[in-house]
Amino acid sequence: MKVALFTDTFVPDVNGVAKTLGRWVHFLESRGVECRVFAPHSNLSPDVNQMVERFYSIPFLLYPECRMAIPNPMNIKRTLKAFSPDLIHVATPFNLGLVGLHYAKRHHIPVVASYHTHFDRYLAYYKLQWMEPMLWRYMLWFHQDCRKIYVPSCSTLHHLQDRGLHNLEIWPRGVEVQRFHPLVNRSEVLRNCNISQEKYVMLYVGRLAPEKSVDVLLQVFDSLPESVRRRAHLIVAGDGPLRAVLQEQYAGRDDISFPGFQQGKALSDLYAAADVFVFPSATETFGNVVLEAMASGTPVIGADAGGVGDIIQHGRTGLLCPPGSVSDFVESVMGLYNNRELARELGSAGRSHSLLQSWDAIFNGLLSSYTQVIHDAGSFSRQGTIISK
Repeated sequence: MKVALFTDTFVPDVNGVAKTLGRWVHFLESRGVECRVFAPHSNLSPDVNQMVERFYSIPFLLYPECRMAIPNPMNIKRTLKAFSPDLIHVATPFNLGLVGLHYAKRHHIPVVASYHTHFDRYLAYYKLQWMEPMLWRYMLWFHQDCRKIYVPSCSTLHHLQDRGLHNLEIWPRGVEVQRFHPLVNRSEVLRNCNISQEKYVMLYVGRLAPEKSVDVLLQVFDSLPESVRRRAHLIVAGDGPLRAVLQEQYAGRDDISFPGFQQGKALSDLYAAADVFVFPSATETFGNVVLEAMASGTPVIGADAGGVGDIIQHGRTGLLCPPGSVSDFVESVMGLYNNRELARELGSAGRSHSLLQSWDAIFNGLLSSYTQVIHDAGSFSRQGTIISK
């Protein structure tokens, strides 16, 4: 099998989509599947992988950390002709995805898509909600010939069904439970963060942007009873357009810290050292950070919306609150603060749930779906020639 993947973000980018697609391509290659990836240039490090073709790009309006490529269709056409893919996967509906979609249709190659971001839900945060009808008309047109549209959660599937998209299939996400686990030297981690080990540590990990409801998070912390807030510390880990503004706004506070983007052991240590993970975002298609916190044995409080509401079983593996409800989030934080046994139970149940989320099982399912799509399309690549029934 030969697969061509078109995406607006790919490793070494460090967002959830890039990591998932990078892991997926690695899995495919380990199963003998040949891959070619078409992606924007990354600002992080030079790409020495010969299977990835990079293109000049510009920041995307709603998500500057992701780039919109300025593709060279002729170069892509030559590469695809030589590669002769059995399947084209478009992980973006924008520039590169359009090129991949056009080539697939023109050469009768089955095409599948994956949906990663609720851009329609971002629009209101940037006062662009007037664009939503146009966005959905475009999305319906773009996906009409896709034999499968892979989505990360049930809520995302229903969201797209309600908008008129078809051929939807759930492609969930896994978590590296060997990397994210509860074993940590909490005192050392907090000491390195200049936080007293006596503090009740609340943690947020994610992009610092309006659509993540970071304002709700900060209001929740400031709305805690004074006697509790004096004993608490909020860590807001991540980067994004709001980081500089927030750091300036809270510069005089010693109970809130903004350590910036974290990864590797520094990130897994933060998860495991925190007393509670609070994630108020209502725009997630999945919520990778929620599953990472659960794998770390840390009780999670999240917004009952989108993918987060699919991951957490309220009262069993975490707590869910109405999106944007500061009072409900405060009540949930106080519930765990006052009932440490409940917090331990939720953390343990979250860890147990994460142990069932195997990447290999998830990827084997997606590979089987690929194989079925190619079979149903009646197209197979033999010695560089595509044969259509």
